Amino acid sequence: MEAVIDETKVNRLIDEMTLEEKAGMIHGAGLFRTEGVERLGIPKLVMSDGPLGVRFEFKDKEWIALNLTDDLITYCPSNSSVAATWNREIAYAVGDVLGMEARGRGKDIILAPGINVMRTPLCGRNFEYFSEDPYLIAQLAAGTVKGIEQHDVSSCVKHFAANSQETERSWVDVHVSERALRELYLPGFDAVINEAGAGSVMGAYNLFRGEHCCHNNYLLYDILRKEWGFDGLIISDWGGVHDTKKAAESPLDIEMDITYDFDNYYMANPLLEAVNTGEVAEGYVDDKVRNIIHFMIKHKMMKLVMRTDNDKEYVYAERNEERSSGTYSIPEHRQTVLEAARESVILLKNDKKHLPLDKNKLKKVLIVGDNAIRQHANGGGSGELHALYEITPILGIKSHLGGNYEVDYTPGYYVPPREETLKNWQETSLMDESEKKAAEIKFAESFSDKHAEYRAEAVRLAAYYDEVIYIGGLNHDYDAEGYDKADMKLPYEQDKLISELLCVKPNMTIVMISGNPVAMGDWIDKAHSVVWMSYAGMEAGNALADVLFGDVNPSGKLPMTIPYSYEDTPTARFGDYPGRKLTEEEKKIIKAHLTERYNEDIFVGYRYYDTYDVPVCFPFGYGLSYTAFSYGEAGCGVVDALAETVCEINIDIENTGNISGKEIVQLYVGAKEPKDGYAKKELKGFEKILLEAGEKKNITFKLGKKAFSHYHEDKGKWELEKGIYTISIGSSVSDIKTTIDVEV
Repeated sequence: MEAVIDETKVNRLIDEMTLEEKAGMIHGAGLFRTEGVERLGIPKLVMSDGPLGVRFEFKDKEWIALNLTDDLITYCPSNSSVAATWNREIAYAVGDVLGMEARGRGKDIILAPGINVMRTPLCGRNFEYFSEDPYLIAQLAAGTVKGIEQHDVSSCVKHFAANSQETERSWVDVHVSERALRELYLPGFDAVINEAGAGSVMGAYNLFRGEHCCHNNYLLYDILRKEWGFDGLIISDWGGVHDTKKAAESPLDIEMDITYDFDNYYMANPLLEAVNTGEVAEGYVDDKVRNIIHFMIKHKMMKLVMRTDNDKEYVYAERNEERSSGTYSIPEHRQTVLEAARESVILLKNDKKHLPLDKNKLKKVLIVGDNAIRQHANGGGSGELHALYEITPILGIKSHLGGNYEVDYTPGYYVPPREETLKNWQETSLMDESEKKAAEIKFAESFSDKHAEYRAEAVRLAAYYDEVIYIGGLNHDYDAEGYDKADMKLPYEQDKLISELLCVKPNMTIVMISGNPVAMGDWIDKAHSVVWMSYAGMEAGNALADVLFGDVNPSGKLPMTIPYSYEDTPTARFGDYPGRKLTEEEKKIIKAHLTERYNEDIFVGYRYYDTYDVPVCFPFGYGLSYTAFSYGEAGCGVVDALAETVCEINIDIENTGNISGKEIVQLYVGAKEPKDGYAKKELKGFEKILLEAGEKKNITFKLGKKAFSHYHEDKGKWELEKGIYTISIGSSVSDIKTTIDVEV
């Protein structure tokens, strides 16, 4: 039950506070906390990353990990992995784990989920995000947030808004059309706020139309506060504030940063001085403090009571004993992430039915590739954490097969060790690291002799084994916060290795682990068995083994398109990524290093490939199964453009194979004759269903007005457009099984 807030008490509490006490509540006083007001009982507000689990503990005022043994937690699948499940219940369950463990670790806010659009396959943080499609993002992010928020702890959805790259992430000025903003970049935030009840939102690092997002009044006031009615907390990204007066007079509530100079944050001593000199009205500070008090009451951090001292009555904030205590690292959570990991595995190719592997035909198995032995929990940026454990692919396979099988390993390629440093990466995370990272990657790729040596040994050994399983892809040297990739190519000369191994073992099973699309064109036509998975959490190795050996029927599907190369992408075709340098005249007006226009507009991901007929390696929504499904003809109920449900679409799905399996039935809507500037079709519905062998089920999709609406910039609003629409239903955006035309 939502807490009742007595505004009279709230206002009296604010009146009791000094200006210095108020200021302490609206900026970081530690790396992951604000200051409380002890004399009035107001607690500190404690936060933690992150999107894959509650981050390990740091010293309060230094980026030095405490290296404790009591912060070992459940390592959840990344959002890109959750999205591959296309399962709303899984998203909710993972959110439930995040929320319960954040509360169990004493946190008030967990900085998750990341819900930005995968605009380019080069973005280093794509593994933290869900999809290239706004509908899929909205559906899964809403479930995640609902799971978090039920534990008296707040989600902090990020990064608001139009944050799609790490290159010059603090200093790129993004320009996107209002229509693309509304149709692609905002729907996820709209859903988590207005449907799921997110308690806080994090501003983005980048500038939006000339102003930094963390004090951008169009984003934070016009849209977030006024249009959507958001009354939760708005928190800056760490170092996202750049001006005291702008931040103070914006709806931003709390400023956080990566530096230790807490008293000199923009909303600390500089704000006190601005208020004392009359440059900023104290009422702005009061509004922020009021929002924080509301937040604390709603999340049961405290309740307000009346006290009397020396015959003077005053308001006091008292601990709310009804608050959930949470817990972490319990067996139930490990089972949840195992189930999520299993459903995230995507079967991309199986044209010779080599998978699942038959253990009766195996005696000797060779596993090749560094990702077979690599743990990923401790990398990637703010997603890093101390996992209670992490099952690697080789551990999962070996434990699955047991001691009667010979399972050997060879790396196949060389991964140079990370450079050890006394500083945590976050201390310099706001610097432009692109040149440094380019040098590191060049260094990593300079080991051609080493790669050749490892490759030759792998190819030599492959001939002596019944089965070769290749496990490669990317790692958190490439999928990581703070920088983007230079291209989509597999690092460490993996293309050469895979091609040579396929010559020796044509039936080799290839497993790609990655949070981003990678180029596979050099060898994909020669490969017969290909599996894809993202960073799937602490049980990833067990989940992979379950799928490879047939204990689990794969049911994941791609939440993004895998193009053949970066040159095929919309950002490459339409240009301007990662942005151009500002002219001298522009620098006088805008404090930015790069300016970037999203010239592809609404044509992101499959909207581009599908509409412009660009061949791709694997399309959005694609994924195979060990069984087969047949689709009946779609039927349509009454069409009423004035009703909440404009129309209902019904279809029968049957499992025509010999084993049970899960199918993700996808529904797309597009005008029968699309106008210029409109996508051929867009995802507007999906259902994941379990069917036993021979079983048939009927699915009903209820389509509301939004499914047939677009944002009209000239009118400043969404509008349902009359006309004939083609409803397409299939197993991917490119594998449409049936269509039906509907006149609205």
